[in-house]
Amino acid sequence: MAFLRSALPEDYLDTIRGQTLVLRPPTVADYTQWAELRAQSRAHLTPWEPSWARDDLSRQMYRRRLRAYAKDVRDDMGFSFFISDAVTEALLGGITLSNVRRGSAQTAVLGYWIGKPYAAQGRMTEAVRTLLPFAFKTARLHRLEAACMPANTASIRVLERNGFSREGLARSYLKINGRWEDHLLFATLADDHILAPNSGGR
Repeated sequence: MAFLRSALPEDYLDTIRGQTLVLRPPTVADYTQWAELRAQSRAHLTPWEPSWARDDLSRQMYRRRLRAYAKDVRDDMGFSFFISDAVTEALLGGITLSNVRRGSAQTAVLGYWIGKPYAAQGRMTEAVRTLLPFAFKTARLHRLEAACMPANTASIRVLERNGFSREGLARSYLKINGRWEDHLLFATLADDHILAPNSGGR
């Protein structure tokens, strides 16, 4: 048995409800909406993401993603959610906890993306805030890490508004849009957040 493994079952994730949005597992039925939003937002997203594969928006590649997401949950290695509007159910973006490390670390890496029509509206700030109880109470993590390019001021604001502290600069940290880019490193701890006893989304 893994030391300090999370209490999550090996099926998939429950929906987590925020004030104006919900975080929910991606499904096969989401493909069309996801592909359209990603295509519409391509110029908005590619400066901050690894290079897109030629078939990145294909249905086959999407199904591969779903299988990888489910395997990550089964292996306690990561948790992926789509962000949807709580009223209209429109897909807004995605948010993930990846590279989960158990044992004496109890750490994961936070990642996210927001579609261009929904940028600069506070939606990602709320999505991260909504995910924190899941990360620290349900998944029983101790520390969340995040990295963003110095020019990505919107992402920096999202992290700082959710209690992440800047810890340093990693040179040539990730290959983004075909180039090795420096990244600012941020982190927050479970002890930094006062969470409601029944929060966590399960």
